[in-house]
Amino acid sequence: MQIEAIQTKIYEIRGLKVMLDYDLAELYEVQTRVLNQAVKRNIKRFPNDFMFQLNKNEWGILISQIVTSKTERRGGTQKLPYAFTEQGVSMLSGILNSDKAIDVNISIMRAFVFIRQYALTHKDLTAKLHELESKYDTQFKDVYDAISYLLDKDKTDTNQKQRKRIGYKPD
Repeated sequence: MQIEAIQTKIYEIRGLKVMLDYDLAELYEVQTRVLNQAVKRNIKRFPNDFMFQLNKNEWGILISQIVTSKTERRGGTQKLPYAFTEQGVSMLSGILNSDKAIDVNISIMRAFVFIRQYALTHKDLTAKLHELESKYDTQFKDVYDAISYLLDKDKTDTNQKQRKRIGYKPD
C-alpha cells in the first residue's frame, strides 16, 4: 500500500496525528458502521488517548481545510466521525483480524513513523538554520552594508559629481 496515500488521510486534531473512521474503513475495505461496531464491542481497548469523537466545531474546521467535502462520501450520515490516534489504529489490528487489516495496519504504522521522523528532522534543520543566521548575521552586517552601498550605484555616482575638487587644479 502506498504510504503517500495514507499520509493524505492523517490529520492533526487536538494536537494529535489521527485518522478518521471512514478513511480507515475505506483502507480496510469495510463499511464505517462495521468498523465502529467492532470498536464499540471492544471499547475497553480504546481509551480517550486512542480514540475520540470529533465535535461539531472540529468537524467544521476539518471539512473547511479539505478541499472537497467528505460528507458526500460518508453517505450523508449525521454522526460525527471518530478519530483514531496511532495507538488506536494499532489497536484496530487486534479487533479486525483479517489479512487485509494486518497489511493495512503495517502500512499505516510505517506512514506514522515516516511523518514523525520527517517532523523531527525538519525541526532540527530549522533550529540549526536559525542558529546559523543569528550567529553570522551580526558578523557580516558590515559586509551587507557595504554591498548595499555599492549596489546603490546611482547614489554613489551623484555624490562624486557634486563634490568640489580640492588640491592642485590644472588650468
